[in-house]
Amino acid sequence: MAIIEVDGLVKRYGGHTAVDGVSFAVEPGEIFGILGPNGAGKTTTVECIEGLRKADGGSIRVCGIDAQSGDSELRQVLGAQLQESELPDKLRVGEAMELYSSFYRDPADWRELIETLHLTGKLNAPFRKLSGGQKQRLSIALALVGNPRVAVLDEVTTGLDPQARRDAWDLIERIRGRGVTILLVTHFMEEAERLCDRLAVIDAGRLVALDTPAGLVARVDGRQRIRFRPSTPLEHAVLTALPEVSSVERAGSQLVVTGTGNLLLAVTTALAREQITAGDLRVEQTTLDDAFVALTGRRIDATDSIAAEEI
Repeated sequence: MAIIEVDGLVKRYGGHTAVDGVSFAVEPGEIFGILGPNGAGKTTTVECIEGLRKADGGSIRVCGIDAQSGDSELRQVLGAQLQESELPDKLRVGEAMELYSSFYRDPADWRELIETLHLTGKLNAPFRKLSGGQKQRLSIALALVGNPRVAVLDEVTTGLDPQARRDAWDLIERIRGRGVTILLVTHFMEEAERLCDRLAVIDAGRLVALDTPAGLVARVDGRQRIRFRPSTPLEHAVLTALPEVSSVERAGSQLVVTGTGNLLLAVTTALAREQITAGDLRVEQTTLDDAFVALTGRRIDATDSIAAEEI
C-alpha cells in the first residue's frame, strides 16, 4: 500500500493555476524525488502534502490520513524540512531539539540524532552562529525528531558547497536506512540521479513524467555518443556504413558519432582498419539533464541559487 497518495491535486493563486491535476503515489521506504525548475509547482505540491496549504481540488493521503483535514495525526507521522527554515537567532541547538521533541507523543532520541548529524559540538551554539551546512543539518534533525514515517526534504542541499552537498546525500541515504520514506524536492540533476528510486518531473504545474532516473533517460533517448579527434582526416562514410552508427557530425576538430549497441567497439575497430588514432576519445550517454530538456524543453542550471520565488 502506498504511504503517500496524491490524486488530481489542484492549487490556484487567483487566476494562476500553480498545480494542475498532479497525481502520484509513493511506496514505503522509497526516496521519491520531485524534480523541476523554479516556479514549477514543486514546493506548492509538498506544502499541500504537509497540510500547510489548502488544495483547490484533488485528494492527498499520508499513511492513510487525509492531509487536507487538518488532523493533528499528520504531524505525528510526517516530518518536514522546509525550503527556508529559520529559528530565533539566540535559540541554542540543544534548546531547539528539546523544544521540538516535546511536540510529539513518541519522539526520537534527539541526542542521538544530534550525534548522527555531527552537531554534538554545537549543542550550546546559538542558531545565528551556525554555518549554512550546520543549519541544514539542524533542520533535518528537527524534521526527524518526531520519529516520523515520512520525511519531506525541500531543496535540502541548496547553497551548500560540493563536499557539504555530498555529505548531505550520505545522510539522506542513512535516514532511509532507518526506515523513513523520503520525499525529496530538488532541482539538482546529479542529486536526483544519485538518490532517488523514482522521480516525478513537474513543469508549469503539471506532471510531465514519472519513472526511475534510468527509465526517464531510456524513454527519451537510449543512444550513445562518442567524441574524438581523428589523427588524420576521415571520410564520414567509413563510420556511417557501420550498423551501430546512426549519425556522424563534425564539431571543430572533433567528430561526434551517435549510435546504439556496442558502438565503441565498432568505431574503434573501423578506425584501426584505417590506421587512424582517436585522440581525446570520450564516450557520452544520454543524461538525466538531457531527458529533462527533452521532456520540458528547457534546462535547469544547477549552479543557480533558488532566487526566484517557488510556487
